[in-house]
Amino acid sequence: MNPGLLVRAIGAARVGLGAAFVARPGLAAPWIGRVATRPEAGVALRAFGVRDLVLGGLTLHTAGNATVAARMQAAGIAVDAVDLAATLAARRSLPAGGVALIALMAGGAIAGQALAIRGLRSSPGADAPATAAPPAPGA
Repeated sequence: MNPGLLVRAIGAARVGLGAAFVARPGLAAPWIGRVATRPEAGVALRAFGVRDLVLGGLTLHTAGNATVAARMQAAGIAVDAVDLAATLAARRSLPAGGVALIALMAGGAIAGQALAIRGLRSSPGADAPATAAPPAPGA
């Protein structure tokens, strides 16, 4: 397993999902039902999309630094765990297929991110800084 490649795949998936929700919040209908097509739901769904777009971009940006990338994956786990818990808490009001879809997506993302963290932490140079500090003036 190449942890850097896994991190980049997770980041790209987040960017894609985020962009999709920003552009078309109604795509969330299988998850939360017809309410996703209402304009007022679009506000929260676009915010959700921007969140994933930013997290995905940061994931891609930090993929080359094992230490920072591992921290970014931990942040992703926290976010996905909240999405999963919120979905499960509201499951009686949501389409059953949507609950199953989020359980698979969030659960898979959590597992993938945990696997990436494990690989990143065991990578050679995982504790090395991304770049060397610039020399002091006059040095």
